[in-house]
Amino acid sequence: MFKKGEYIIYGSSGVCEIMDVTTMKMSDVPEDKLYYILRPCQVKDSEIFIPVDNKKIKMRRVLKAKEIKALLNQFPALEELEIPKEKFRETIYKECIRSGDFVQNMRLIKLLLKRKKKRLSQGKNFPSVDERYLKMVETILFSEISHGLEISQKEMKTIFFRNIKETAK
Repeated sequence: MFKKGEYIIYGSSGVCEIMDVTTMKMSDVPEDKLYYILRPCQVKDSEIFIPVDNKKIKMRRVLKAKEIKALLNQFPALEELEIPKEKFRETIYKECIRSGDFVQNMRLIKLLLKRKKKRLSQGKNFPSVDERYLKMVETILFSEISHGLEISQKEMKTIFFRNIKETAK
């Protein structure tokens, strides 16, 4: 169980602060059922209420700076996410994001950036489904990296994309 004041990764919301762990005073909700009240760091005026025993969407602690740096160093050698059948790609994207796994999300962003570059170089549009999931995975990864390394989102994006270009050479 997480505690008030901790930072976690919650689904496609990215980094969230646990504002409270409490019961809800609502009809049809058991009085002893505990809920996390989350505040996404990307949307300051928002709150998310999640049952502590939630099984649908994975929650995990934000990685420490040392862990993030080690995983980012693996990025150049990391295999991109595999899509065995194109018609199931959105399902695979969803599963990857729902997993909450940092490495899986890095594999997904690597795949989507490569697909985007290829499509644009061919004079084709980047599919809206792919664009939507690219934005989602960027939100999740970038919020965790900037939070863990204690740098701004803007600074983090600059560093991340500079490293991507260097590994693509």
